[in-house]
Amino acid sequence: MFSDKKAFQDSFKKRLEQSYSVSFQESTRAQQFVTLSSMVREHISTEWIETNERYRKGDKQVYYLSIEFLLGRLLGQNLINLGLYETLETWLADLSIPLDELEEIEPDAALGNGGLGRLAACFLDSLASLNLPGHGCGIRYKHGLFEQKMVDGFQMELPENWLSYGYVWEVRKSDLSVDVPFWGSVDVIEREEGTKFRHVDAEYVRAVPHDMPVVGYGGETINTLRLWSAEMSTMTPMHDVLKYKRETEAISEFLYPDDSNDEGKILRLKQQYFLVSASIRSILRRFLGNGGELKDLHEHVAIHINDTHPVLAIPELMRLLLDEYQLSWDAAWYITERTFAYTNHTTLSEALERWPIRIFKPLLPRIFMIVEEINERFCKSLWEEYPGEWNLIEKMAIVANNEVRMAHLAIAGSHSVNGVAWLHTEILKNREMNDFYQFQPEKFNNKTNGITHRRWLLKANPELTSLLTDTIGNGFQKDAAELSKLAPYANDSAFLEKLWNVKTKRKEILAKRIFDQNGIKVDPTSIFDVQVKRLHAYKRQLLNVLHILALYNKVKADSSYQMAPRTFIFGAKASPGYFYAKRIIKLIHSVADLVNNDPATKGLITVVFMENYRVSLAEDIIPAADLSEQISTASKEASGTGNMKFMMNGALTMGTLDGANVEILEQTGPDNIFIFGLKAEEVMAYDKEGGYRSMDYYHHDPLIRRTLDQLVDGTLDDKGLFGVIYDSLLGENDQYFVLKDFESYRKAQEEAGRIYADDPERWRKMMVHNISGSGIFSSDRTIKEYAKDIWHI
Repeated sequence: MFSDKKAFQDSFKKRLEQSYSVSFQESTRAQQFVTLSSMVREHISTEWIETNERYRKGDKQVYYLSIEFLLGRLLGQNLINLGLYETLETWLADLSIPLDELEEIEPDAALGNGGLGRLAACFLDSLASLNLPGHGCGIRYKHGLFEQKMVDGFQMELPENWLSYGYVWEVRKSDLSVDVPFWGSVDVIEREEGTKFRHVDAEYVRAVPHDMPVVGYGGETINTLRLWSAEMSTMTPMHDVLKYKRETEAISEFLYPDDSNDEGKILRLKQQYFLVSASIRSILRRFLGNGGELKDLHEHVAIHINDTHPVLAIPELMRLLLDEYQLSWDAAWYITERTFAYTNHTTLSEALERWPIRIFKPLLPRIFMIVEEINERFCKSLWEEYPGEWNLIEKMAIVANNEVRMAHLAIAGSHSVNGVAWLHTEILKNREMNDFYQFQPEKFNNKTNGITHRRWLLKANPELTSLLTDTIGNGFQKDAAELSKLAPYANDSAFLEKLWNVKTKRKEILAKRIFDQNGIKVDPTSIFDVQVKRLHAYKRQLLNVLHILALYNKVKADSSYQMAPRTFIFGAKASPGYFYAKRIIKLIHSVADLVNNDPATKGLITVVFMENYRVSLAEDIIPAADLSEQISTASKEASGTGNMKFMMNGALTMGTLDGANVEILEQTGPDNIFIFGLKAEEVMAYDKEGGYRSMDYYHHDPLIRRTLDQLVDGTLDDKGLFGVIYDSLLGENDQYFVLKDFESYRKAQEEAGRIYADDPERWRKMMVHNISGSGIFSSDRTIKEYAKDIWHI
């Protein structure tokens, strides 16, 4: 299909006309996009089938369960991985069709919120690209994450309609649907051969799989992402059909429904069980259908839990082995514990899910019975190790204080527990999960996150990819470790000039997008200082915007103050129910209005908030960045992956020693990164012992005092909008140490500006050291470690 130019063009035009009953000349870009994508999907079908056949013959397979898969657009990525991008770009140009315009037609598959979901997508890419047998299991959200609209600086949420015109990459497989039970009760039947359990009077929801191909680099392996949609089941009696339909469809309608009330909690728990019940039964059906024996399941199947959301997979596998396949408890537990592995993604206790028994037990009656039994046996093993230590046992219990603790269940039911950066894992072992580490140290290990350089370098930055290929060859396109070959070119002035030209080109591209989207004209020669990520207090977008306001104050107060011109670029979505985060977004807009419209700072400071941050927007922003803001409170960010994407594209990190920043520092060296602020152990000491008084910084630092006063004195608004932020910093003692780190951050920012303006050659050398040191952060490296150490595939 893609081996001959004329044959392709003829087939393309014929298929388009037959599909849409229009002449090729009258066709729209959307029709052309669907036609091309359909041809690509058909092209990979043979290899997709052959991949599955290869696995059917006995390879051990891993299934990656995640509530999020932040895929982004797939046409361009699939063409790159198939080695067809440049060819089809040329052939389509001959038909007066720009390939980049077709890529813009494709909706972002926004099935994730941030790093968790993007990591899952990168991992699937790496599994296929390394020719490893690994698949994803998730939910096919009708709307996914919301579409963000800004109205007078306030975030508004609209449904994200990525499925408005269908989805060309998926294949619906209704014949493989499964029915998932909720509510009802459990009949306990005593028989001679043992006790039997039967879930009765359940309300069923049909889980319908939609399979998507995951194309590996080189096109040799096509793995599968299976997404489940919730539909009405014929097994449920229709008492109130409209209510049942509404409640059923809600399960796969939105990612992360608001769980601030019981109705929302029930829906989220439904989503989680829906995902795992459908996935585990699908996995078992495939395994047994290929001739496998249950006693050997863990030898042929690895199931990975991405954070706590899919942890119910553990009791669900136990339920199936016990109730449907009549294994003994000990045999079922032996298989289950050796099949599952768990990745923890947080050090924040509020993010470790806990479900009230009053909600959990009636919704999932049989699963609750199994969780109780797991807890009883786990606590018995704790008693044997720590006799009489009731407080410790209660602290470690899976069910306690009228709650089910999902992280505890994950640890008890998995053979491996990993953090996602060296520092994060050490914090888990020594603080957050120290009791579990002391009890079972062999389970704990680190797997530092990674990113797929095929999307975040090859696809997002073709100009840099071309320059690197001309300079060090194309080996890095397959193996990111070969980026290390670039290091000697830090002393090559001709190369540094070419690298700067590439960065300038990307900044010009982003500047045009900013003008088209925001109506703001930005200077491509200014420092593009970028913070794009989920909006959360610990990520400290607040520190960034307060620094901008303080910088504005310095310029206003001292006309002789010298600074390199800055364009501060933000992109972030706040959870719909997260009032504080949404108020920070409003603050960013208010500061932008103040700064951008003041003649005194015109051309020196520009602030831009990019609406509806998503994967495709990130692909324009990240290659253009000069400075990468990774400024979370030390010890709070598990890893970060945005820091890796920016580094690979030649941005310099402005960061705390948090998450993977610690390992980025190791790769770049201290002279090629801007580090500031409290260290993790200092933050943890303050958290534990106290001793920090934010009010002292307010009283003793005139710049901080002036800046904070502007939150409430009418400078930014006269409606009291930012009193909640002011109170959080002073009245509530600044939980995330914004004021404590402020002066250190300001000085690091000043140093970055000085180097950029006064020593451009040094800045460019720093860029080279960042790019050349970034190869270790490829998700290929991460997946090789998972495959060898945890999954054994």
